Amino acid sequence: METRTLILGAGAAGMMCAAHAGPGTLVVDHAKAPGEKIRISGGGRCNFTNLDIRFERFLGRNPHFHKSALSRYTQWDFIARVSEAGIAWHEKTLGQLFCDGSAKEIIAMLRADIERAGAQLWLSTEVKSVDHVDGRFVVTLLREGRQITCRAENLVLATGGKSIPKMGATGLAYDIARQFGHEITETRPALVPLTFPDGRFKPLSGVATQALASCNDTSFDEALLFTHRGLSGPSILQISSYWREGDAVTLDLLPATDIAAILTEKRRSDGKKQIATELARHLPQRLVEHLAPGLGLTERLGDLSDARIAALSDALKTWAVTPGGSEGYRTAEVTLGGVATDAISSKTMESARCPGLYIIGEAADVTGWLGGYNFQWAWSSGWAAGQAIAEMTKR
Repeated sequence: METRTLILGAGAAGMMCAAHAGPGTLVVDHAKAPGEKIRISGGGRCNFTNLDIRFERFLGRNPHFHKSALSRYTQWDFIARVSEAGIAWHEKTLGQLFCDGSAKEIIAMLRADIERAGAQLWLSTEVKSVDHVDGRFVVTLLREGRQITCRAENLVLATGGKSIPKMGATGLAYDIARQFGHEITETRPALVPLTFPDGRFKPLSGVATQALASCNDTSFDEALLFTHRGLSGPSILQISSYWREGDAVTLDLLPATDIAAILTEKRRSDGKKQIATELARHLPQRLVEHLAPGLGLTERLGDLSDARIAALSDALKTWAVTPGGSEGYRTAEVTLGGVATDAISSKTMESARCPGLYIIGEAADVTGWLGGYNFQWAWSSGWAAGQAIAEMTKR
């Protein structure tokens, strides 16, 4: 069969591209339903963008590549589309926007946009091979037990990264990009819980507290969750994108509290109280009990010297822990790294190595913070490629 544009991957970026690429567009996916990551994100309500999108909140070898697409199709553009579709939404925290109802509403909106654009969507379709012959892409597909050879002028890689393999994630986009001369920067799990050997935090499993997590000159002040395997919660997921094996993560367990000043005052006004009792007013009881042996919390407040108070404050505000690893791609929300952007147009997302090849979404070496940033990159990069293809079609 012949088609103008073939999009591999019916996730956020692929569907967005299909909705804007113009006539003669076919988007294929091996899954039985499109937008599976959209469906499960945000607890089923899809954190679809962020009010406070900033360029510096995206990682990649080229810190400027993402600016063009994000500037031309902004969070306000996607919010307007969501509102136009009648999808109610709300801000949860830190600018994060969620559907009031279900993430399935976003998927339904995108499917309607694809249908309105005249594009086709093939599900349960597997990519067997990709070639480039006489200026056209020749892709062998397996659909409903039949092998189909599809020839296309344009090929869009929108199959994402390696995160959450149980949903079918593979390195397909990287393999195809390499085939056409593209470099792949180091890939690793990102926005992922960190693990510790020997069940170090197992006794604290389920305990949550606010914490400032810091690593490699970057800090995040959000919730921290102890798990049976290690540390999770937004502050840890965020810092995991900056952490590398062997690095320590420094935790300030009382980021908004001057605990030294409080202990000094309590020493004067309530000297008979146990230190652990006072700390349990500011931290979860189980966490205080876990820390007590290492901090020697057997004294009364009145027994504390200024030096001891300073040491306690320092221990609680600069608790250095060294993860043994992470939960890996199994639970990682995104993949850090990907197809190097030095050979991709930041305006059109087209390959400089192979005209007609486009690389969008998580497949490219652009990774955002937790909180809707990666979906916005999918919308913006998908739109940029779709617009470029549509403009070329008009010529």
